[in-house]
Amino acid sequence: MGETITTSTPDFNGSIRIELSGHHTTSDAGVLALREALDGSGVVAALEDHLVDTRDPTRIRHSLASQIRTVVLQRAMGWIDLRDTTTLNQDPLWHLACSDARGLTPLVEARPSPSTLSRLLNCLGTDDNIDTLHEGLLRLAIWRLRSLHGGERPKHLTLDIDGLPIEVFGQQGGSAFNGYAGARIYSPLVASIAETGDMLGGLLREGNVGPAEDADTWIPHLVQRVAEGMDLEVDQIRVRLDAGFTDGETLRAMDSRDIAYLGRLKSNSVLQAKAEPYLVRPPGRPPETPREWCHDLEYQAGSWESPRRVVLVVQENPDDLLFHAFFLVTNLNKLDYPPEKVLALYRKRGKAEAHMGEVKSALNVHLSSTDRGASTVQQVMARNQVNLLLSLYAYEVLHGLRCLLEKETRHGWSLMRVREQVLKVAATITVHARRITFHLGAAADKWWPALLRGLPRLTPLV
Repeated sequence: MGETITTSTPDFNGSIRIELSGHHTTSDAGVLALREALDGSGVVAALEDHLVDTRDPTRIRHSLASQIRTVVLQRAMGWIDLRDTTTLNQDPLWHLACSDARGLTPLVEARPSPSTLSRLLNCLGTDDNIDTLHEGLLRLAIWRLRSLHGGERPKHLTLDIDGLPIEVFGQQGGSAFNGYAGARIYSPLVASIAETGDMLGGLLREGNVGPAEDADTWIPHLVQRVAEGMDLEVDQIRVRLDAGFTDGETLRAMDSRDIAYLGRLKSNSVLQAKAEPYLVRPPGRPPETPREWCHDLEYQAGSWESPRRVVLVVQENPDDLLFHAFFLVTNLNKLDYPPEKVLALYRKRGKAEAHMGEVKSALNVHLSSTDRGASTVQQVMARNQVNLLLSLYAYEVLHGLRCLLEKETRHGWSLMRVREQVLKVAATITVHARRITFHLGAAADKWWPALLRGLPRLTPLV
């Protein structure tokens, strides 16, 4: 393992000798911190207890746990393709980071092949196993939320529901050309918390579905699971929605379960008529700075069975001749949430969109571009549902280290910066007296002291 492949000497300095050898070196030292965080969450152990392994027990070489670690940790470190496991085969660090074994045993173990990891997606793609993966992602988020706060749970949560169009480059079942996205896509629903950046759930949907498809069943179920997992009452959780999700069925489903919500409404002639009396400039000289007013209204859309509370937001810009107006629908109590407070709460949604952008950029989320022998659309969708969830696992573990670094350094961090400046660090590996030592490169001196100081803060979830 790791024998020298070739050498080279650059022309600019003949004293330099380049050797391509992976036996004693690595460029991914940060995967050790990711493994420590992943183990601290307890999610892999919980998955192993509840996943159904359909493989022949006499032919199993790699446990589900080790394979899940391999996929999640590789994606967190930027190795997105399953075939990347072949590239990393000669790196002893990856043997150590993904194995179930302890001591020196991982160094001589074989790693799972791309074909083995591909079969993992099939194994995890059963209905029961997908449900277990959903629960695992929620467990990761709960661990992340509580571990950096001494185990304390938040008193209130606001869930953000968004679509996350993912472009595909094949003809796999369930994908479709979407005119709004201008590409062939899948159209997943993703639930996050804007204020903390955590991803709580992801539901894969076909590419040509409407924005609110399946939202009326998925959102209430997710809220109930979050409430149970966080030991909260349902009335301590709010749901924040974009305009695509404020249809009658989705709002009715949340009203029937006493779930608090707020979301933007698409403007129409009826709403504009209701707003007209408020689009009047107050007496006096207009100020040179923008102004804003909020008003409570009642409105009943055609798909609604009864009127609902609507907050009208009127904006005046000194450079514009006319007012700008938009509308928010909510069932939040007027006494506790006056119009201005509803607007302030809605505006925090912008952070959710930024975190969704990180999911796509830092994790480069992509779904299988072939059907890989799957015979039905449902089987293809199941594989890609697993793919989506494992990518969200990778995000959540990486986000956990990001939050730890922010707490230790008091600086903001992007996921890309965490990976490139902290985790992508070279190390030399020595083995002596059954001890494995990693000697980190000089680049680690800047941020690794903070990382190592903070890792004990990631307390296990009990």
